[in-house]
Amino acid sequence: MRSVKFLVAAGAASMLSSVAFAADMAIMPPPAYAPPPVVEDFGGWYLRGDIGFSNQKVERLNNALDAGLTTQSQTHNFNTAGIFGLGVGYKVNNWFRADITGEYRGNSQYFGKDNITYPGGVGTDTYHATKNEWVVLGNAYVDLGTWWCMTPFIGAGVGGARVAINGFTDQSIANNGGGALPGLAYGDNVAKWNLAWALHAGVAYKVTPNFTVELAYRYLDMGDGLTGDLRTFDGVNGVNNPMTFKNITSHDLKLGVRWDLSSPPVYAPPLMRKG
Repeated sequence: MRSVKFLVAAGAASMLSSVAFAADMAIMPPPAYAPPPVVEDFGGWYLRGDIGFSNQKVERLNNALDAGLTTQSQTHNFNTAGIFGLGVGYKVNNWFRADITGEYRGNSQYFGKDNITYPGGVGTDTYHATKNEWVVLGNAYVDLGTWWCMTPFIGAGVGGARVAINGFTDQSIANNGGGALPGLAYGDNVAKWNLAWALHAGVAYKVTPNFTVELAYRYLDMGDGLTGDLRTFDGVNGVNNPMTFKNITSHDLKLGVRWDLSSPPVYAPPLMRKG
């Protein structure tokens, strides 16, 4: 009987000792969780596409045979034409990007009218033609900050414009006086490359991390357009008398899209080390 009591007492003492030891042990805290780093909007390649329409102007029309004539410009109008462009670019950081674009500017009908005073009388010249262009530009943009996924921007570009003048006619009518204007003259189709430059302003909306929509205004200077030497309906040519369209400019409104080709960052879980 005494041995049984001894064993029970020894077991109880052992349990009490274990409980006291466990109470003295420090509870290990759970491992710390490291949040993923903040995703920064930095560089990457992108593709772009643009459509839009133009509002074009020409300063005046010049001809070498106009020496001795007094010309008072009355009307120089182009119809609105479509714009279709593609490009590739690189976003350097979250405020600066650059791209190279190529675009076709569709046929625009031209109508012009000048009052002419010449020796012996006065008259009018009425002009018709069709114009289109290919434009290649290198552009740089500054993004001005982002609010609610919208980013206003400004930019500038420089490159070349291939200006094509087609189907030019000059209808001359004498209104009074003893002199006579030459009647109807034609100019052959000519396309020429000029230095071109542009100024941009607009706002971009980021639809998804890889897809952005732009609404932009652009001022574009494309240089001069040119016809072939003018000739009359019976084929008689003047000598070195092409018609020059001086200083063709355009106010463009464009809707563009950009596709970011860089993959979104993928973050591995933080590495846990022992010791």
